[in-house]
Amino acid sequence: MKNVIVVFVLLLFGVITTVNAQEKGKFRVGLDLGYTVPMSGGGGLLFYLEPKYNIQDNMNIGLRIGGAAMVRDLVYFSNTDDATGKVSVNGSYVLTYDYYFKSEGSNFAPFVGAGLGWMTFASVEVDTTNDPDDYGGLSANTAFAPVLRAGFEAGKFRLSLDYNLVPKSDLVNSQGTVIGETGNSYLGVALGFYVGGGKWRN
Repeated sequence: MKNVIVVFVLLLFGVITTVNAQEKGKFRVGLDLGYTVPMSGGGGLLFYLEPKYNIQDNMNIGLRIGGAAMVRDLVYFSNTDDATGKVSVNGSYVLTYDYYFKSEGSNFAPFVGAGLGWMTFASVEVDTTNDPDDYGGLSANTAFAPVLRAGFEAGKFRLSLDYNLVPKSDLVNSQGTVIGETGNSYLGVALGFYVGGGKWRN
């Protein structure tokens, strides 16, 4: 998966030759919703709220506030209406930087970016055959985690692909007992829009 991200970024650098972007000194706020692909398999949902400031006509910095919830190894038993699976959740505050490429006279602007943030994350194995009264509390882990991303904006809409390198953590069962270790890194595909930021200069 990391190779796919590297190729994607290189293609963006290779196909865009004319740089021309949005207005310096403008604020904007974006809202993204999307799908997650955990590196250990499964899927889930994500959301991001990201206020940003254009430090140059083709660069901005921001604070991505968001969260994601993912399910892995889900098994449903139709004869008993029971299910087992692993659930991961996280919340994050990520300082971001994006660099934009833009062709003359176009509202289409590819970008590449990166970030570093503070993430809170936890994973639990759920088994509905257990008595809910036996469920224990789940303590969250926290760590700094880098983010790599790329995508494009068209008008006020945005499509992004981001890779969140979240550290591994303990996997606990629904009684709170540590039963192993699980990966938390995931790929996010998000579609959203933003308001503000000025107009793209031509």
